[in-house]
Amino acid sequence: MQGRINYCTTFGWEYTREMIALPDNEKYRQALSLIDEAELVELTRALVRIPSVYRHGVDGANEGKVAAAVADKLRAIGMEVAVEEVEPGRPNIVGVYDFGRPGPCLLFEGHTDVVKEGDLSDWEHDPFGAAVVGRRIYGRGTADMKGGLAAAIIAANGLIQSGLPLKGKLMIAALIDEEEMMVGAKHFALSPRAKEIDAAVICEPEDNQICAVQKGGMLAEIHFSGKMAHGCMPYAGINPIWTMAETITALRQLEKSYIERWGENPYVGFPSITPTIIQSPGKTEPHINMIPAEGMIALDIRTIPGQCHDEIERDMQEIVAGLTRDDAAGKAVLRVLEKRPCTDTALDEPVIRSLEAAIRAVTGREPQYNGVPGLTDGTFLANLAGIPVVTIGPGGRTIPHQANEYVEIDQLTEAARIYAVAAVEFLGLAGE
Repeated sequence: MQGRINYCTTFGWEYTREMIALPDNEKYRQALSLIDEAELVELTRALVRIPSVYRHGVDGANEGKVAAAVADKLRAIGMEVAVEEVEPGRPNIVGVYDFGRPGPCLLFEGHTDVVKEGDLSDWEHDPFGAAVVGRRIYGRGTADMKGGLAAAIIAANGLIQSGLPLKGKLMIAALIDEEEMMVGAKHFALSPRAKEIDAAVICEPEDNQICAVQKGGMLAEIHFSGKMAHGCMPYAGINPIWTMAETITALRQLEKSYIERWGENPYVGFPSITPTIIQSPGKTEPHINMIPAEGMIALDIRTIPGQCHDEIERDMQEIVAGLTRDDAAGKAVLRVLEKRPCTDTALDEPVIRSLEAAIRAVTGREPQYNGVPGLTDGTFLANLAGIPVVTIGPGGRTIPHQANEYVEIDQLTEAARIYAVAAVEFLGLAGE
């Protein structure tokens, strides 16, 4: 670092930024010389100001407007852009820049949807105002993950404008629905375009740490049926709540057995089985003096490398069958809604080696390694398309989905610089 200066732009906001020394390596210097922090901050703010929460049944409440803004920006920096509608009004945006020389294809991936803002009284700043306070930008999606997407776009712009004789192709994908069923990632992973990709960088908020491992997940529901009766005459009905309680207890023991068997993964921790919804009755109104006819337990199951999702399903089926053998316990049906396997990319993959070199060059520090505790679009890029994926991006790991979400401008700029240098390393230069 070379000290601080006050920096004011024509965008009407002022902040203090670090003067960052460029690396001695000439190709890195060229890659970084055109990355403009002010442009990066303003792009992030512009994307955050466009609400892109998907609200079921609300016309226009989706990713459409922010997707259009991303498409316009990608065209402006010289990329060929495809708009691929996955659901009505909800398009994936894919930008490609072909450097005109044979070589690999590197993808930077982000999503355009954000989670709901929650109670506005919990926010100190407008969740869609993108306020700059000191060296932070506040708002829903600053960290998760419009900041990371903006960093990838600005990095790509720097590379395209630099004139470096890079090989291969650079691709940016901005996909819908990551916060729910990831239909955008599934659509993209099964498209012919995915077959072109040699590696993918998922730009999720991970404090700019290299995350080669991410947890897997299963979403499941267990539906219970009994017989309605008056609460003072339980013998006249079948109370599903007792079976629900026993099922939860059995699942807690199953989780403990998995922890004992699989232990703690150094990057993503322990496996888990978490009841997230306990509901009874289901369709009818509850009464304190009435035994319900049905109930439901929803489960968020997280797995670590080595676990088999089919085995977990069999174990849960055995629990449900064992607890409902007696007619007095009612009936129960397990429904697995989705299986999302872990990803575990080898540390010697070229994309990870490229990121390591970039972090050393940009920050002067050794890379830090971690794992993604949740799921990302990379889950399906890896498991449906066979693409080596690594997650790294700006924003605190614990910040997403909270009120007063923010991204540090220093991390944002650092991410763009890391992405640019990693792309140079991965794609390579003509003649090398």
